Amino acid sequence: MSRCAALSAAVAAGVAALVAALLLLQPEDVGQGASLSMAETEALPKLREDFRMQNKSVFILGASGETGRVLLKEILEQGLFSKVTLIGRRKLTLDEEAYKNVNQEVVDFEKLDDYASAFQGHDVGFCCLGTTRKKAGAEGFVRVDRDYVLKSAELAKSGGCKHFNLLSSKGADKSSNFLYLQVKGEVEARVEELKFDRYSIFRPGVLLCDRQESRPGEWLVRKFFGSLPESWASGHSVPVITVVRAMLNNVVRPSDKKKELLDNKAIHDLGKADDSLKP
Repeated sequence: MSRCAALSAAVAAGVAALVAALLLLQPEDVGQGASLSMAETEALPKLREDFRMQNKSVFILGASGETGRVLLKEILEQGLFSKVTLIGRRKLTLDEEAYKNVNQEVVDFEKLDDYASAFQGHDVGFCCLGTTRKKAGAEGFVRVDRDYVLKSAELAKSGGCKHFNLLSSKGADKSSNFLYLQVKGEVEARVEELKFDRYSIFRPGVLLCDRQESRPGEWLVRKFFGSLPESWASGHSVPVITVVRAMLNNVVRPSDKKKELLDNKAIHDLGKADDSLKP
C-alpha cells in the first residue's frame, strides 16, 4: 500500500472512529448496577476471600484482546479462581511464571459444536470476544461479535456455567441504525434468552488503553477524549483496568438478580471502589 493510500485509510478510520465515539455521546439508560455503599466497599476484601474458598472455575473468551488480556492478569493477581481456562482460536504465548497453571483450549469458532468439552465444568464465564468492522469487514464483524459469542454462550450454558459476564458497549440497542450498536444490543437480548442463573452485562463507553496492535482511529478517539474536561470524558469513556476491576468486584459480591446491567458510570464506581479503602 502506498504512503498516500495508507494515510487516506488512517484518516478514514479516524473519521469513522470519531463518528462512532460521537454516537456514544448520547444519554444512556441507567443500569441496574448501582454504586457500592461504604459498607459494601469495606466488605470487598472479605467477599474476595469467601469467593476464593469456593474453588470456582472460570473461562475467558477473547483473552488475546486488550480487555481479556488485562482481565486474565487481574484474575491471576487476585487469585479468585482455582482453575482458569482461556478459550480461543490460537494458543497464546504466556511465558511468565504467574501464567503456568492457565489452561488453554484451542477451538475453531466455525465448528464450535465440535469443541463443546472446552465449555464444560466452568462456574463463571467472561466474554470479551470481539473484532472491528475495519479489521474483519461488516460480515466478519457480525460473525465474530454475534455468531461466535452466541454459540459460545449456548455451549457455556449447556456446560454448566452459572454466571455469564458479557462485555458489550454503551449505547447497545438492537434497533439501532448503527451496525455496531445493533449487533451488541441483539447479542445482549439473545444471551438473556438462555437464562443463566446470573447474567451480567457491562456497557462501557470508549475503552481507554494502549493497544498492542496499531489502530490509528482509536488513537484519535483517545486523543479526542483526552482533550475533554475530565468529568465529561469519564462519562463517556473508561480505562480498561477499571472495567476489569468492576467485573471482578461484581463477580465476588452475591446477587439475587438474574440480570445485571452496568452502565459506564456504574463501571467507574465499581471499578474504583477499592480506591476509597486506601489510606
